[in-house]
Amino acid sequence: MPLLINSANCQIVGFVVATIGWILGSTSMGFVEWRVWYLDNASQSPGLACMGMWRVCVFHQTNITTATSCHSYSYRDTYLPLDIRVSQNLLLMASILGLLGKASVIFALKNVSMGILETTTTYKAFVISGILNIAAGICISVAVTWNYHSVMTEEGIVFPPSFNIPFKPHAQKIGNTVIVACLAAFALFLSGWFFLSYKLPLDSPVFPEVSGI
Repeated sequence: MPLLINSANCQIVGFVVATIGWILGSTSMGFVEWRVWYLDNASQSPGLACMGMWRVCVFHQTNITTATSCHSYSYRDTYLPLDIRVSQNLLLMASILGLLGKASVIFALKNVSMGILETTTTYKAFVISGILNIAAGICISVAVTWNYHSVMTEEGIVFPPSFNIPFKPHAQKIGNTVIVACLAAFALFLSGWFFLSYKLPLDSPVFPEVSGI
């Protein structure tokens, strides 16, 4: 096991896992199924609203097809609840931290491939990447937990009248995007552990030279 850690094989696996986690975390920002609201209003046909961090899409089932309308928003929109506005920034921060972590581990793996193992620069690069990936995982985890709490407590959102979405739905549930975000957070945590597990190779013993008499 020490040989496996010292040879940086764990860090190569960690780089792959970190890449997967970063991709999942970044793409989850664009998905709309963080929350699913079931709408059952007398003024319109039954449907559902899928809410993401940056937009909401409404689906109304008709006799022939499903009508869809999407509305975008940003953290500047004051009608958004605090959890969505904070989660927007957390997910953006996670994407940036994950990208910086990838850059750091690429630098460290480059040193390893060139045989530069004994310097503390390589070790510090792995540690920095591990910290950045774990921090990115924490950001995603906070966003997921806050979103879960908002759904479980059935919190409402005061959307503009033009969105034609009620303050509270008939029922709501966690969307499938949360699964993607959870996988991203897990992958980032795991990759961070891989990077932090790197250890400098043991120094080989040096014997003093004996000059001939």
